[in-house]
Amino acid sequence: MSRISEYIAGHTFESFKKDYKTVDAVIRNFEIIGEASKNIPVEIKSKYPDVPWAEMYLLRNKISHEYFGVDYEIIWDVAYNHLPENKSQIEEIIRKEFKDSR
Repeated sequence: MSRISEYIAGHTFESFKKDYKTVDAVIRNFEIIGEASKNIPVEIKSKYPDVPWAEMYLLRNKISHEYFGVDYEIIWDVAYNHLPENKSQIEEIIRKEFKDSR
């Protein structure tokens, strides 16, 4: 999640969609996040229903199976408008659930 924020830092939507390396890096990281979200234990997902677990995986599927192009506006919207909140939620879950395992 942090990498996506780093990749889009300083970009506008217009500059983002023209920067294919950044677009590819962001898309790849969303695929990883989506796949990881699928593997979160049900107990954790149930305990934190405000986290958009299903949407994370659905975005991964949409990206992975969109053979004729990904909608850059959707990727930008999620990266710019939703990711910061999701990142905060995930960091809080890690602090609460795994504080003793560090």
